[in-house]
Amino acid sequence: MLSPMHKLIDLLRHRRETALLAIAFTLLLVALLRPTIPLKRDIYTYLLVVDITQSMNAEDMSVDGKKASRIAYTRHLLHDAIASMPCGTRVGVALFAGVVVSTIFHPVEICGSFDAVQDTVEHLEWRQAWHGNSRIGFGMLSASAALKALPEPAQVVFFTDGEEAPRLHAFNKADLSNWQGGKGWLLVGIGSDTRTPIPKMDENNKVIGYWSNNTYQLEPGIAQVSEETRGQRDNAIATSDYERYLSVLDEKYLQSLAREIHASYVRGDNREKVLAAMHQQKPARRDTAPLPINALLAAIAGLLVLAAYVSQHWLAHVNRLRRRQPVPQ
Repeated sequence: MLSPMHKLIDLLRHRRETALLAIAFTLLLVALLRPTIPLKRDIYTYLLVVDITQSMNAEDMSVDGKKASRIAYTRHLLHDAIASMPCGTRVGVALFAGVVVSTIFHPVEICGSFDAVQDTVEHLEWRQAWHGNSRIGFGMLSASAALKALPEPAQVVFFTDGEEAPRLHAFNKADLSNWQGGKGWLLVGIGSDTRTPIPKMDENNKVIGYWSNNTYQLEPGIAQVSEETRGQRDNAIATSDYERYLSVLDEKYLQSLAREIHASYVRGDNREKVLAAMHQQKPARRDTAPLPINALLAAIAGLLVLAAYVSQHWLAHVNRLRRRQPVPQ
């Protein structure tokens, strides 16, 4: 009596095409179950911090060939970055405004929460801000505190145009000399070198004017450092082009901040460079993570179907050649 193994070998020998197709079909069924295998590998965890202050509404970027605001471009950039991350990567999102970084959600596994993460990114905008000014140095200190509050280690990627409002002064500059937020952060500069006015919008997101030059100036005297007036913008709207405050990407300032905290800086107008810089950040930890093998099983199934097809036609070709050979005398 033939053993099951011998029966399988006999089937492969005499019904090669049928056997290959049956195995391919079985692999495809297994692939639909999205199986995984445990694999020891580096785990990349990111806290994506997004500047949502009003200077990010300046329209000096482009998306798909169309003019776009800095915040709209950042959303587009984040969509691409998240979509390029392999399963097992963990991502959290935080917002920056005023002097505070506030975490929306702690890092989650990207494939299991892909739609939720992308939906959160899609709705990032200036109306979520809780303060009108922007102190990036203090924001980085706040981001450091938010990072320590996470339940797991993560790398920070900070998207900002580097715009300080009010302008930097000896009284309002953050002291980063005793930095304890860790190394390996990435600062991504969003904006261009084109001097662009910053639109002022109402609660319905409609442009009602542009911020004036006075908006970004500190009042002289002791009022500068009082808690009541520090960082307050005046509500005046520029009535002419001459009065408008013109904003640019403050790249030198962001580069100096990066040097102070031993971070990296990359200009955000090149998607490939930003993604490459993120991939160069050190992994948050090394751990066992599930590795999906459904794509591998589907690829093997495809090769088996191809092998069955080639085998069938190759045998038919051999039989035709045999029929054409003359009978030996």
